[in-house]
Amino acid sequence: MSYSCTSRGNSQDAASAKKAAGGGAHNPSTETETGGKNSTKSGSPKEKAAATGMRVKKGSVDVMGVPVTTEEELLTSTGITPEDVLGLQKITDNKAGEKRDIDPNAGRFVRYQFTPAFLRLSQVGAREVEFTVGDLPIENFRMIERHYFREKLLKSFDFEFGFCMPNSKNTCEHIYEFPPLAEDTIREMVLHPYETQSDSFYFVNNKLVMHNKADYSYNGGT
Repeated sequence: MSYSCTSRGNSQDAASAKKAAGGGAHNPSTETETGGKNSTKSGSPKEKAAATGMRVKKGSVDVMGVPVTTEEELLTSTGITPEDVLGLQKITDNKAGEKRDIDPNAGRFVRYQFTPAFLRLSQVGAREVEFTVGDLPIENFRMIERHYFREKLLKSFDFEFGFCMPNSKNTCEHIYEFPPLAEDTIREMVLHPYETQSDSFYFVNNKLVMHNKADYSYNGGT
C-alpha cells in the first residue's frame, strides 16, 4: 500500500510574520490540502482521508503568542511539543538531547552546498522523501523546520501530514516558498558559509520523535 503527496509551505521572515499576525499562535485559514494517490481502495474514514490527500499547513509560523523557549529548557523537559520548538530564537547546539555531531556525514546531520543564485529563488522543490510505517498507524505527523543565519531566524516552515496508515509506504515532496531576502543579508550569507543552519523537528501526536540538523553554504561556483 503506497501514497504520494506534494507538500507546499510558505514562509516569511520574522518581521513580516509579526506584521501579518492577528494575535493568535495559529491561523486555521492558512491550511490547505494537497492531492494524493492510493494504489488500493480504502474503507475506513481515516483511510479515505489518507487516500484523498495529506493535510499540509500552508503559511509561515505565526510567532506572535508563542512563548520564547530556550534550548536549556528543552533539554530538561520530559516531552518536547511543537509549541516548544516554535519558541526557539536561535539554532540548537544539541540534537534531541544528544551532543551535536561534528561530522557532516553523520546520520541526522546534513551539509548542503549551493550557488548564490539559490538565495534569490522564490520556490524550491526538495527531493522526494520515502518513509514506511510499521504495524501501528501514525496520528498527526508534522514537521517544523526553522532556518537561521547566525542568531537571526530567517524563515520557519510548518508541514502537517496528518494520518499515515499502518504498513504503508509514503513518498512526499516538500515545496518551499521563500520570502525575499535583503541584498545585504544575501551578501553576508554568501561570504560566511555554513553559518546558515536549520533545525528540522518531526512530531507524532505532538510529541517529538526525531530531530535533524543541517548547515548551508551559498558560495558554490564562485
